[in-house]
Amino acid sequence: MHSHTNSKLLHFNGAKILSNMKLLITLVTLSLAAATSLAYDPDLLQDICVAINNTNDGVFVNGKFCKDLKLATADDFPFTMYRTPGNTNNLLGSKVTPAFVDQFPGINTLGIPMARLDFAPNGLNTPHTHPRGTEILVVIEGPLYVGFVTSNKLNNTLFTKILYPGDVSVFPIGLIHFQLNVGKTNAVAFADLSSQNPGVIMITKSVFGVNPPISDDVLVKAFQVDKKVVDVLQAHFCSVIGLYRLQKTSSPF
Repeated sequence: MHSHTNSKLLHFNGAKILSNMKLLITLVTLSLAAATSLAYDPDLLQDICVAINNTNDGVFVNGKFCKDLKLATADDFPFTMYRTPGNTNNLLGSKVTPAFVDQFPGINTLGIPMARLDFAPNGLNTPHTHPRGTEILVVIEGPLYVGFVTSNKLNNTLFTKILYPGDVSVFPIGLIHFQLNVGKTNAVAFADLSSQNPGVIMITKSVFGVNPPISDDVLVKAFQVDKKVVDVLQAHFCSVIGLYRLQKTSSPF
């Protein structure tokens, strides 16, 4: 009787161990599959990527072609454009000098770009988004009034703060954000982003300064304003007024 009981216990424990091993193998397999999918399906570093069969007309995706390692020199790795302030003599009173992969080839594939932001008094870095990167900003000279707007899920909540020299703020990927110099002297900040090609979408220009222009019917309905207001804004943000007028007269709406 005692031997029979031990046999049952051994059988039960063996079955339990086997079941646990199967569960462990399943979890490890799923983890490896997830890791593989992440490794071979990276986020895009450009807005669009149309598939083609002829690779002679293709471009390298998610970065740029790499220089032969043997041809790299010490000159490939410094970026010296931040020695002088950016020119803020413009309507916005600000200048962003990026050190993205296009301007700083040495960071290719490293994912660590940055930008210098210069502001005249009352200068504004207009509301914009980075579709492929989170931004972290440190103020060198200030103060700066900064903020970002959350998505619809959080009822488009606005978070704002006045930052002083040494302060840091973060702007999550894809969210609209801005910086305004609220001081009486020039302001300077530096930003790091989480993608070597984070992209920039300027909100006002992307709505009212696109080519060809968005239909008046769409903008009047969306903003609940008179058509004349839309026309004024489009004319202001369109870089070539003559092209703007030509496109408006040939609009299908």
